[in-house]
Amino acid sequence: MVARSLLDTLKEVSDDERDCIAVLERISRLADDSEPTVRAELMEQVPHIAMFCQENRPSIPYAFSKYLLPIVVRYLADQNNQVRKTSQAALLVLLEQELIERYDVETKVCPVLIDLTAPDSNDDVKTEAVAIMCKMASMVGKDITERLVLPRFCEMCCDCRMFHVRKVCAANFGDICSVVGQQATEEMLLPRFFQLCSDNVWGVRKACAECFMAVSCATSQEVRRTKLSTLFINLISDPSRWVRQAAFQSLGPFISTFANPSSSGQYFKEEDDKNPEDCGSAQENSEQVRTAEDVTTEDEHNRTEDLSSHVDNDDFATKLENAMEDQNTVSNNSQRESDFQTESSFHCTLSSESCGEMADENKRSSHCCTAGLREAGMNSQETSLSEQELYNSFHFWRTPLPEIDIDFELQQTSEIILDREIQEFTMPVSPNIPMATRKELEEMIENLEPHIDDPDVKAQVEVLSAALRASSLDPQEETMASIGKETDSQTELTIDDQQNFKPILGDIVPLIGDTVENMDSALHYIHNDSDLSTNSSFSPEEERKSKVQDVVPQALLDQYLSMTDPSRAQTVDTEIAKHCAYSLPGVALTLGRQNWHCLKDTYETLASDMQWKVRRTLAFSIHELAVILGDQLTAGDLVPVFNGFLKDLDEVRIGVLKHLHDFLKLLHLDKRREYLYQLQEFLVTDNSRNWRFRAELAEQLILLLDLYSARDIYDYLRPIAFSLCADKVSSVRWISYKLVSEMVKKLYMASTSTFVVDLMNELVEKFCRCRKWSGRQTFVFICQTISEDDCLPMDQFAVHLLPHLLHLASDRVPNVRVLLAKTLKQTLLEKEYFLNSANSHQEAVEQTIMALQMDDDNDVKYFASIHPASTKIADDAMSTASSTY
Repeated sequence: MVARSLLDTLKEVSDDERDCIAVLERISRLADDSEPTVRAELMEQVPHIAMFCQENRPSIPYAFSKYLLPIVVRYLADQNNQVRKTSQAALLVLLEQELIERYDVETKVCPVLIDLTAPDSNDDVKTEAVAIMCKMASMVGKDITERLVLPRFCEMCCDCRMFHVRKVCAANFGDICSVVGQQATEEMLLPRFFQLCSDNVWGVRKACAECFMAVSCATSQEVRRTKLSTLFINLISDPSRWVRQAAFQSLGPFISTFANPSSSGQYFKEEDDKNPEDCGSAQENSEQVRTAEDVTTEDEHNRTEDLSSHVDNDDFATKLENAMEDQNTVSNNSQRESDFQTESSFHCTLSSESCGEMADENKRSSHCCTAGLREAGMNSQETSLSEQELYNSFHFWRTPLPEIDIDFELQQTSEIILDREIQEFTMPVSPNIPMATRKELEEMIENLEPHIDDPDVKAQVEVLSAALRASSLDPQEETMASIGKETDSQTELTIDDQQNFKPILGDIVPLIGDTVENMDSALHYIHNDSDLSTNSSFSPEEERKSKVQDVVPQALLDQYLSMTDPSRAQTVDTEIAKHCAYSLPGVALTLGRQNWHCLKDTYETLASDMQWKVRRTLAFSIHELAVILGDQLTAGDLVPVFNGFLKDLDEVRIGVLKHLHDFLKLLHLDKRREYLYQLQEFLVTDNSRNWRFRAELAEQLILLLDLYSARDIYDYLRPIAFSLCADKVSSVRWISYKLVSEMVKKLYMASTSTFVVDLMNELVEKFCRCRKWSGRQTFVFICQTISEDDCLPMDQFAVHLLPHLLHLASDRVPNVRVLLAKTLKQTLLEKEYFLNSANSHQEAVEQTIMALQMDDDNDVKYFASIHPASTKIADDAMSTASSTY
């Protein structure tokens, strides 16, 4: 109680400096209380007391610096966790409110935090102190951060004993980079960031992936392109699913940092006003990522081996982190067995010649195997064969080999495999895609089932099971596959046996070349083998060329385009398609409209995604994408998608509706008029209670008035507006009154005045003479809105609407007369037309008010009698309790 009353006590004695000092000294004694709850309560009051001291600084100078700040700093190392947390929160509030002097920050706060992060400090205290240092960096500025915080931060990034400290550093790395600027980031922080991205603990690498965009924004374009892009590919190919998940979520934002400010208007560093990167943009654009011809076999082999060694070295630490995060653990031996069996199973899916070529490389990791497998599918046509491989006399002209005795089952299985390969040759299948038979899929599933507890293995089994169900074989092939399954334990062919198939299958089955086309293929994760295109009208080479650009590294774009692959949802993140859709406008802006062909197929795939959340995300951003692409590409590629969204679920349609005006204004007039016929469909929703949908429609129709002619407004928008005015929900009706008033204003300003006259006559007929009292009340509301917003000159209002309005003074429903009294007294009589000019309309209004003052209903009398300038009448005017239903 004493701690809670300290602020009130200070306020009472604020006039006397001695009393204030006495209270502050009492606070210092209270800070030594042995009860943690007292200390925590005291720390909660410190920010409020500090603000009071700041406001009364003349009477109690230096009160905060002398009495309160030492308590806050001392509590940062308190033994009680609650006290430490409250002191940390108080310190951040004080820094945010700029209540701590710069001198005190340098001499009292930073030294204590540096001491708390010393190697011999308590583990929990050290972790919390690092977090405070990172959070306060943006508040204390670049100078203090670079001089006092940055050196210790770099040391903490290399803390070998506690991964929690490294994880905190990784999570706040982007904030530190944004504060210290480009030079310090590239010279001091980037080497530490590379170490954190290859940390043994997956949680640290995941934190790096989450802050990757912020780090990229603090570097130059050259560093971004040459160093960070390669580093990011490693994170996307990480063995941990959680790291890959975070990396794919950050992929789109990271790509957006490659945007050219001169064309996109995006600037990432406030300190570079002149943006020196623009000066060298031409030179940077000419330096492209190395193509397949530039990458030698040796380079790619070394790179894949490095990745394999990274996987092996990080294996134990990855499992340790998984255990701490309550994930299913797998021992080192089991993991290695799984890797070996997975590798073996993928070997089984290759052709016999491919298996022969890769027999000497069976010690490589599954990543290296998968890179080769992916390359076989994507680039088999481009693989150049030596002349000796294309023609060998042994294959074509030789003396028949003598018949030898072999095991009957082995011979039978060999004939089955040979016959199956010949059948695959006769099938009309693209030679670019390696075929996996039913037996091979079953073997792969059986090899992976012992390790089904691993989430990645389980996801892979699900994908392979789906492929097994989807595979279609004729009855003969199914019989052969079943025979092969019964004898699969004894049918492992030797390398010599496999070579016997080369004369027949050499020109049929695609080979796995040693040369990997690009960095993307070399670093693809094991589940990427389903990224292959099955469109027979375009070869993989043509499709790949259609997606080549020079704005961002091609490997990054290829990974982004692969986010729509269904296997990604199984092996990375079930909502990966949503993340792809969310960042697509940013990626499109970065690439520019000239490279829209790279994203077009991906956008169409997302637009037809089975998850409505993905389509909803696209619907909310389609207007932004239209601005980026321009009218020509919008009409050709976005309009069909837009039309599909109009017929989608309400959850998707609302995204289109919220930005209907923004999208339609970008279309040509003839194309824009086509949507007039579809606006009526927005009145129909899946759930009639979804009134916000209709309210948004009314808001958009107000904006659409500027896009259409008077005739279109009268013919198409008027019926919708009248329907909304009669809605069951008052919020929809209120917006609709505004819509009708704006419609009257628009039609009056048109060259043809007949439309506005017809509209007002219909208002009278439809609402003023309505048999229901709610319709007559709607007419009064519309007249009130027209008058308040000056949508119609008063002389025209007096001719067309006022007589019918005054006629409602004799309405039998009090609610209608109450609203009429409000409108006449508070709106019409305040207009200059009725104040300064004596005319028959003014006399009619005054007579009507006098009649309402004699009304039997007390509320009608009240609103007709009181002066509109009264405060109470102003408050009552805002109330709709007596005039709504």
